[in-house]
Amino acid sequence: MKVYDLNIAREKIQAYCAYQERCHFEVEKKLKSWGLIPEAIDMLVGELMQHNFLNEERYARSFARGKFRIKKWGRIKIKLELKKRSIYAKCIEFAMQEIDPDAYYETLKELLQKKSTLEKELHPYKRKVKLTRYLVSRGFEYDLIRLAMDDQESSD
Repeated sequence: MKVYDLNIAREKIQAYCAYQERCHFEVEKKLKSWGLIPEAIDMLVGELMQHNFLNEERYARSFARGKFRIKKWGRIKIKLELKKRSIYAKCIEFAMQEIDPDAYYETLKELLQKKSTLEKELHPYKRKVKLTRYLVSRGFEYDLIRLAMDDQESSD
């Protein structure tokens, strides 16, 4: 879709940002896809920030909360995804504060328990490796995974 009128682009991008939290990266990508020149993109992004349609910290916090609570992602995966979206390191730090350490560990234990009941591997070592690989792929820290596994073994 090509947008040639700046006022139309402004209205459309404001609606795009009002619909859900967006980061600069997503907004710039959308504006480029409309065929706008870099100067117009910079101007519109500046306006969006000025009118609080765009806020990197708010986006990062919302992203971290949602991915942890809904998708059950670990901190590592959340950080990587935020970095992919060119979010500043300071904003990523603030986003990580949104994740309660106790809830984080409980979520890790729940995922481990759920996956343990589904895992068909009988050999203890291979089973542990598969469970660890699964939880690492979800973005959880290896040390916490080991701790959760030790807790699970001691409770069995």
